[in-house]
Amino acid sequence: MIYLDNNATTSLDARVAAVLAKAWESGPNNASSQHQFGRRARAALENALDRIGQCLGSDLTRVDAARLIVTSGGTEANNLAIAGLGPEDGTILVSSIEHPSVLAAAGMMERRGHLVLQIDVDSSGTIRLDHLDYLIAETIRLGKPAKLVSIMSANNETGVIQPIAEASAICRKNDVALHVDATQSIGKLPINFSDWGVSSVTFTPHKFHGPAGVGFLWLAPGVSVRPVIFGGEQQLGTRPGTEPVALVVAAAEATALAVEEREASVAKMARLRNELENGLLERHPSLMIHGRSAQRLPSTTCLSLPGTNRQTVLMALDLAGVACSSGSACSSGSSPPSHVLTAMGVEKEALDSALRFGVSKFSTDEEIARAIEVISRKLQAGSRFAHVEN
Repeated sequence: MIYLDNNATTSLDARVAAVLAKAWESGPNNASSQHQFGRRARAALENALDRIGQCLGSDLTRVDAARLIVTSGGTEANNLAIAGLGPEDGTILVSSIEHPSVLAAAGMMERRGHLVLQIDVDSSGTIRLDHLDYLIAETIRLGKPAKLVSIMSANNETGVIQPIAEASAICRKNDVALHVDATQSIGKLPINFSDWGVSSVTFTPHKFHGPAGVGFLWLAPGVSVRPVIFGGEQQLGTRPGTEPVALVVAAAEATALAVEEREASVAKMARLRNELENGLLERHPSLMIHGRSAQRLPSTTCLSLPGTNRQTVLMALDLAGVACSSGSACSSGSSPPSHVLTAMGVEKEALDSALRFGVSKFSTDEEIARAIEVISRKLQAGSRFAHVEN
């Protein structure tokens, strides 16, 4: 099986697996317990969090330092950010291409009476900074000033990299908190959360060869968040529940490896991604690659061959031994077309045929060469099938 769905999740790095196994084998790990087992677990947890912070540009040991809140994954971290940082009153702005966990959380805030507005993107899938600026000014004019903006650092479907530094400058100028979903960026882009000048950032290690079941919400110094679950005093009551010490320790190892190996990984992923795209374009000149005119993650390609059906081709590829996706893994099982491509103004025929492929640093040349042949055959068969049906 050729795995090309690395935007959804990645394989666990063997080195991370070894660290995880050792942490699990170390004994009971409840960092809230006062006995020596608990104290040992607390030390392991804090050391792992400090290591993650250092890898991503934050010294968590300083007075008035940034905070790193442990969650169950990226979805919970995004929900905590939107609900916990969201204003008691005022407006929330989210980009139209956000992950479903952000859009759904914003929808929940809207049902609670908040005004929620979406920031447009251009045809390449890049957020329009002029529209962000306009919306902030418009909310002030309406007497409902924006208090929170959420923009992902890179899109999970197209891989298009977003102008976070520029958006951050606009938000700071208007005293608006900016939340960033950086789930797809670790190990693929140079990351320094402190330099971004944002209020909060979410990420989860299963996107970069770490364990699933754990995620993080980074909070800038001085930023506080209201809890959305209750029942314990862990993490200063912000996110109660027994911390998964072994998963955090493994996440620290995955983060360190992702940052240390980023340059070599990026070069390899970009080469393999380009080989995949170019090989398919040679065989299918009418193929559309979404977001190709913008800066993209080195790992991601989202393409359409008008005249084929995304679900039919996806299932055919699965049976032929190639794993890919028809959109976000959190929504690809549903029938509606991609909200990301819809926001980009992609026409229906291209929407209906869009597939996403994601390589990783563990992908191989042999896999890509074989994938080109298999994908090409299935696209050709899908096109003939659609032609016969029409």
